[in-house]
Amino acid sequence: VVSSLSLQASEGVTFIGPDTHAIQAMGDKIESKLLAKNAKVNTIPGFDGVVKDADEAVRIAREIGYPVMIKASAGGGGKGMRIAWDDEETREGFRFSSQEAASSFGDDRLLIEKFIDNPRHIEIQVCIIIVLADKHGNALWLNERECSIQRRNQKVVEEAPSTFLDPETRRAMGEQAVALAKAVKYSSAGTVEFLVDSSKNFYFLEMNTRLQVEHPVTECITGLDLVQEMIRVAKGYPLRHKQADIPINGWAVECRVYAEDPYKSFGLPSIGKLSQYQEPLHLPSVRVDSGIQQGSDISIYYDPMISKLITYGSNRAEALKRMEEALDNYVIRGVAHNISLLREVIIHPRFVQGDISTKFLPEVYPDGFKGHKLTDLERRELLATAASLYVTEQLRSQRFLGTQRIPIAKSKRSSWELSVRLGDGVYPVAVSKETSSFSVEVDGMKLNVTSEWNLASPLLSVTIDGTQRTIQRLSRNASGDTSIQFLGTVYKLQILTKVAAELSKYMPEKATEDTSSILRSPMPGAVVAVSVKPGDMVSEGQEICVIEAMKMQNSMIAAKTGKV
Repeated sequence: VVSSLSLQASEGVTFIGPDTHAIQAMGDKIESKLLAKNAKVNTIPGFDGVVKDADEAVRIAREIGYPVMIKASAGGGGKGMRIAWDDEETREGFRFSSQEAASSFGDDRLLIEKFIDNPRHIEIQVCIIIVLADKHGNALWLNERECSIQRRNQKVVEEAPSTFLDPETRRAMGEQAVALAKAVKYSSAGTVEFLVDSSKNFYFLEMNTRLQVEHPVTECITGLDLVQEMIRVAKGYPLRHKQADIPINGWAVECRVYAEDPYKSFGLPSIGKLSQYQEPLHLPSVRVDSGIQQGSDISIYYDPMISKLITYGSNRAEALKRMEEALDNYVIRGVAHNISLLREVIIHPRFVQGDISTKFLPEVYPDGFKGHKLTDLERRELLATAASLYVTEQLRSQRFLGTQRIPIAKSKRSSWELSVRLGDGVYPVAVSKETSSFSVEVDGMKLNVTSEWNLASPLLSVTIDGTQRTIQRLSRNASGDTSIQFLGTVYKLQILTKVAAELSKYMPEKATEDTSSILRSPMPGAVVAVSVKPGDMVSEGQEICVIEAMKMQNSMIAAKTGKV
C-alpha cells in the first residue's frame, strides 16, 4: 500500500486517505504505541518492543502479570490476537498469533500487553483535518462508538453513542484522539480505539488509518457524510465544521451480518451460494451496506461478512426496535447466518440496560448460544402459526386456477385435528377455518391467526391475537417436516394429521451415527498442520491438527483418549 501511494504521488494522483507516514506509523502497533505515549495519550501497560520467541513471551508475560494479550504488530480485525492466563497459554498463543499474523499480514511480529479484564471497547471517530497541501491544521472528534459485543476479538454489534460515557470522559477521549492525529500529521478520516474499564479509565488500543466498517452509525448521529469529507480533505479544502458544530442526534445501531453458524463458538464460518437474498430496505430508517447479491458465493478465502445492517431512531429504544424488525425481515438462504444471535443480543435485558462488556457473549451464554428460548405463549404462537400454514397449503392443494380440482368432491372441510412435534414435545392442535382467519386451539387455549398467506413470499406477516409477527418458512417436505424462522431462530417442526401421527410410531427410526471416534472439522478450511500420525496414542484435549478458515487458525483437539 505504501509503495503504491508513493507511486501515485509521483504521478500526480491524490490518494483519498492519509499519507504514507501516518499509515506506516499507525499501522504498526509497536510504533503507534510509542507515538501515543509521546502525545500524552493513555496507553495499556506492556512491553513496547518485538517479542522474539515463546520463551521471551513467557518471561515478558510474567513481568507484566497475567492475564496478558498477545497481539500482531501489523494486525487488525481480531486476527493474530490471543489472551493468555498462564505460561502454557502464552506459548500456545505465541505460536498461533505469529502464524495467523504471517498468513494475514505477511508480518509475524508480536507484542504483549496487560489484558484489561472486563473492558468496554469504545472508538472515537477522528475526522482529520490536516490537509497536506496547505496544512490548515484543523482536527475534530466525532463522538464515540460502542463496540463491546465481540466474539474472537471481532466486533458483532456496534452503536453510537455509548450508554456508558459521560460528557467529561467523551471530551477527554476526543481530545486525546485529536492529539494523536496531530502528532502523526494525519489527514483524512481515521479511528482511534480505546479500552475503557469500569471506573472509566481509558487506554489507547490502536489507530486505524481508514474508514472503518461501523462508520455508518457515526454518520447517522452526526449528519456528516464521512466519505464526502475524506474527498474534500484529499482535494485540499479546509473542514467546514468546528468542534461545537458536531452534535449527537438520536441513536444508531449496527449489526454485522455474517455467513457463520452462531451455534458453534458464537460463529464459525459457513460457505455456499446465496440462493435467495432480500435486504429489509422497505422498512423506515434502515440502511444496508453490502457487496453481495442473490447468487453470490461465500467462500473460505475471504471474511465471512455478508453485510452491515444499520438502524436509526430518535432514541436507543427506537433504534433497537427497528433493528429487531429489520432482522426479522432479512432473507438469507443458502448459507448459515448469525441473525438469530444478533436478535437475541439486542433484546437481552442486559444489553437493553447497557450492561455490556467484551465478555458479554461468554457471560450471557456460558454453555454456548442455543437460540431463542420460547416462552409458553411464544410456543403456542409458533404452533398455531405452523398449523395454520399447514392447513392453508392443504386448502390450496385442493384448488386449481381458483376452482376445486374435482367438482364432485365433497364439500370443503372446516376443521382439522393435527399433531405437531416441536423439539422433544408433541402437541395436539385443533384448527378451524373462519371467514378470513383460523381459530387454533393449543394447550386448551384458542388463538386467532390471520395473514394474507402468500405462500410464494419469503416473508409472512402473521397476526396472532393482535400480535404481529414476521416469519419465514425455510423448508417443508411430504413427511410433514417444516422449518420456520420465528423470532430470529429457526425451529424444526413436524406436522401430521391425527391419524398419520398414530401410524408414525410404526415407522423405523434411523440409527444415530457413532462419531465419538471421529474428529470432524466444524467448518470448511485448509489443514495447515497435523500434529499426529497413524498409530500415535493421544489424550483427551490433545491437539490433532490446525485448520485455517478465513485467515483464522483453529486447533482441533481429541474428544477422548485413544489411538490414531
